[in-house]
Parts: sequence; structure tokens; C-alpha cells
Amino acid sequence: MCLKAKIMKQDHRTLVWFRGKDLRVSDHEPLIEALKVGEVIPLFVVDPYFFHPLRARKLPHRMQFLLESISELSDNLASLGSQLICVSGSSVVMVPELAQRWGVTQVVAHRWTEPFGRVRDARIADELSVPLKLYEGETLHPPGSLRTGKGSPYSVFTPFSRALRRQAQISVAIPPPDSIEPVPKIALSDHEKIPALETLGIQRNPSLQKGGETAGQNRLKLFLEKHATGYAKGRDQLGESATSRLSADIKFGTLSVRTIWEKVQEVKSDLCAESIETFQTELIWRDFAHSTLWDRPEVLKQPFRPAWVGFPWRNDPADWKAWTDGRTGYPVIDAAARELRETGFVHNRARMITASFLCKHLLIDYRRGESHFLKYLTDGDWAQNNAGWQWSAGSGCDAQPYFRVFNPFSQGEKFDPDGNYVRRWIPELKLLPNRYIYRPWDAAPEVLAKAKITLGADYPLPIVDHATARERFLRVAKAYLKPTG
Repeated sequence: MCLKAKIMKQDHRTLVWFRGKDLRVSDHEPLIEALKVGEVIPLFVVDPYFFHPLRARKLPHRMQFLLESISELSDNLASLGSQLICVSGSSVVMVPELAQRWGVTQVVAHRWTEPFGRVRDARIADELSVPLKLYEGETLHPPGSLRTGKGSPYSVFTPFSRALRRQAQISVAIPPPDSIEPVPKIALSDHEKIPALETLGIQRNPSLQKGGETAGQNRLKLFLEKHATGYAKGRDQLGESATSRLSADIKFGTLSVRTIWEKVQEVKSDLCAESIETFQTELIWRDFAHSTLWDRPEVLKQPFRPAWVGFPWRNDPADWKAWTDGRTGYPVIDAAARELRETGFVHNRARMITASFLCKHLLIDYRRGESHFLKYLTDGDWAQNNAGWQWSAGSGCDAQPYFRVFNPFSQGEKFDPDGNYVRRWIPELKLLPNRYIYRPWDAAPEVLAKAKITLGADYPLPIVDHATARERFLRVAKAYLKPTG
């Protein structure tokens, strides 16, 4: 390196802003690019938008995973010779203030898709006296960049998927740096401790997935070794551990999505091509959800399909409580509700069944279910969660037809024929024979007695009749949606 280049590098100091979706040192382009030009100051802002105790307690499972991931990021940066500087305050205030105080020449970070994140970044860019450079990396392909032949955003998934596979140039994952120079002393005096769960008023849940880059890498390794080859069939089986369980890692960026894409592509062969294609299609669906939110940010508040605006949802407190508490009398629905609260996770098949039940059997607004899931899911992601709920309701982008109503009996019997999922989460039904596990009310009195169950006491009777509820929803939906279907 010539003398001039050395001087230029010494003159550059970059604030690398870690923001909760990129909590890793591997495949972190803003960090790697900043290291090429000079000193770096890794920063995490403990913003009250998320970390005020009243707000934090509304997302306890995500907060636990987040704090564990921040802690490991801090350790990983320390092992490379650097330090994660944590400060408390509004990002809009603190980032420009620290950038000026620390004498940085640029601020770099990963781009966010959500509308409130984009507004935040625009405000910060206006306040900064140095450039704010945002890198792609939240998705496989930049959201909003794929267009139909007419130049409009895609509203149907299959053409979007084909276009992404055909057009996208998915970059190779970047290895972590070998080392990082120590943080300039000027930044050390601003450092604060990473918040503890207890200080936020959240009790640790031992049933949650462990956060952090190492745990994410271990989950990916396990998936590739044990579950990837059978994913196409196993992913729908409720009673088996056949999915990747990588959704929280993708959400918080403890693994980059392109790292996962790259690793599964490496194991693709004639023996498991179908399963790998299926898994990659799920990653593309995630891109589709983010691209939809990028182009249509209003979907976080309103149905994607205008015909659904003002839909006559019911507000029945008793039905809502039964659904959230796992006391509807429908075993597969109740198992999903309990799995969510206890573990911060719900099997994807169960998510679809229980979302359909809330919207169609109970006629309760999908936005209430969306909010409930977002509170308890460890992998709670605005774009993904919204897309899934609107799909289930029938109001979303590329949604299932409104007249498709999941049957909770047949879905359970098809995807958990031995009742393992139900028995795990509803132990009061564990002694029932398989033929009654999804229809306990059909069991004879002597069968219920042998299983030590008194319906209406040990386990509730159904709060609605399936056939009647289905007919009610179809009647209401047909009447309201008849102009556009």
C-alpha cells in the first residue's frame, strides 16, 4: 500500500450501525466494506421504540432472542479485537449526534423494508453531516426491484418466483473478517451495558430457541445433515421436527438469508433436489412478502385487496379469549395456541390452520390474530406475518380464495395422524385413541372415562360447530365480496 493510500485509510472512520436484523460478523457487507477504508466503530442503539419496558414486554420472546444475539455479537466482535458500543436513546437523535462526536466520515447499515424503518432512515440521513450508506442484505434480492412485463409490482407469487430465479444475481456470502482494529478511544466513554431481560420486566423463557450466530449456524448444520433431504414431505408433518427452525435467525440476521441459500444449494443433488427446491421456494416467498411491503406499505394497516376494506368482522370477546388461550375445543387449534405462548414458535402448517379458524370459523379480524402472533412469535417479522395472515384470510396478495376454509379435523388427521402434536401440547387428551384425538366429543362415554377426560371440564366442547361456522363465513363473505369475488 502506498503512503497516500495509508493516509487516506487513516482519515476514514466508519460508524457501522447494527440494527437488530444483522446480528452477525459473517456475511456482513457494511462491516466488511467499512474495514477496507479505515477505522470502524460498531454501534447498537438501545432505542426506546423497542426497548422501553412497556414496549419490550409486548414482545417478550423476540426480546429474549434479540438480547442473546446482541450479547453474542458483542463477544464475537471482542474476539476479533473490536467492541460493540451500546448506547441508549432515540436512533434519530443518537446516530447523528454520535457520528459528529466521534468524527466519523460515514455511517453504514443494512436497509430495512418496513415503512417506519424507511422513515427513520430518511430522518437520520437529513440530520447527518456525513453520508448514510445502506446496503442490501435483508432479502435475497432487493425488495421492489422485480417488475412484471408492464413494469408493475408482482401480485402473484409464482411469476415472482420464476422472475427471481431467472433474474436475481444472489451474491456469494462474505466470510467474517480475520481481525478488527480496536475501537477509537473517543467512543468508549459512551458505551453502556446491554440491557438485561430482568431490567425490562421480562421473565426468561427456557423453552425459547437460543439466540446468537453460533446457535444459528448449529441449526443450519442440523437441518442440512438431518432434515433437508426430506423437507418436501416432512415440512407439513405437525408431530415431527422436520423443518429448518431458521426463521428467527433470518429475522434477526444471526444468519444471512443468502448464506442459507448458498449452503442448501451446496447439498442439492438428484436425491434431494425436490426438497431443496421446496425449501428455496419458501425463502423466495419471504422475498415476495418483503417486496409486497416495500411497494405497498399500507398493507400493515389495510387489506391488500380493496374489496376487503370494511369487511364485517365480529368482535366476540369469549371466542377471542378461547382462541388465544387454546380452549376452543378443536385440538389442533388449541395445540397451536399453546405452542405459540410456551415456545414462541408455531409450526407453519399449524399457523395456516389456526389463522383460517380465527378468520373464518370465528369471523374475527385477521389483524387481531396478526398482532397476537407478532407479540409472541420469536420469529415475528412484519412482512412475513402480515403476508401469512392476509393469505389465510383471503384478503392478501396472492391469497387463497376466500371460499377455501380449512377443516381442522381433516387437517389434523392428515398432517398429524398419530396425534403426536396434540398430545404434546394438550396433555389432557394424551390417553385418547388416535381415532378420537381430533374429535374427542365423538368418543363413547366409556372411552372418555378410560382416557380420564370429562368434556366441558378437563377439555372444552367446541365453541362453534364446524359446518355451521363455515356456512356462516361463506354467506357473509359472498354477500360482502360479490362485486369483485
